[in-house]
Amino acid sequence: MRSALQGQTLSEVEIADDDLVFQSPPAALREVLNGAEVLEVGRHGKYWWLELRDRPFVLGHLGMAGWIRELGQPTARLREHGEAPLDDEEGHPRFLKWQLGSSRGRRVAMTDGRRLARVWLTNNPASDKSILKLGPDVYETPPTQEALSALLAKRKAPLKSILLDQGVFCGIGNYLADEILYQSRLSPHRLGNTITEAETERLIAVMASILETAIGAGADSERFPQEWLFHARWGGAKGVEAIQGHLITREAVGGRTTAWVPSLQS
Repeated sequence: MRSALQGQTLSEVEIADDDLVFQSPPAALREVLNGAEVLEVGRHGKYWWLELRDRPFVLGHLGMAGWIRELGQPTARLREHGEAPLDDEEGHPRFLKWQLGSSRGRRVAMTDGRRLARVWLTNNPASDKSILKLGPDVYETPPTQEALSALLAKRKAPLKSILLDQGVFCGIGNYLADEILYQSRLSPHRLGNTITEAETERLIAVMASILETAIGAGADSERFPQEWLFHARWGGAKGVEAIQGHLITREAVGGRTTAWVPSLQS
């Protein structure tokens, strides 16, 4: 969105008539977006927004399966897409919710077959209650060692639960939490207030490296490094019992399915 729309005037706007996804009336969104100049594209966790010149912000959340892509460009597919065509017989994106075209001819679309995404108008995302309840975005504004050590010292919850707390680590999902703990060599059961300063420094460095790698790969898991736990963490028919000769344990921690390696993580 930043590459295709930021600094551009919107010359093409298509908004679906979906009163569930659009919390502001679709007609109002069309009026705000038509001919608007996009000053900045922002993001915080799964929330994104468009800052427009002399107009309200457009703020949205991806939900569980909302997907934004630039049309006409190579893209990774969501796992739930399977092998279904991305476009219909006329070349129109399936499950389209909005489509925006910039003055230089690039087009971006959001689709959502499950209709769990949300889009609305706001005067300022920074003061929106949905954003205020979140902690800092760990990719946009990574934590310092001092700040994270102070925060963890007050927490007696399992480290896996803390990593998934969006009020603390906004932007970390389940597979990322497992990968971060595996590469940091930290047990998901460790309580936050037992993590040392050295372990906190390692946690921050590993988190930054994993996020940079995953985002650089466009979230295409086939491009993740082969030594990542990701490729072995799944259970069931596609699961494996060990990674590099070490047994994998799969259990619920903090109410979430967790894969970890007890012989390496302490």
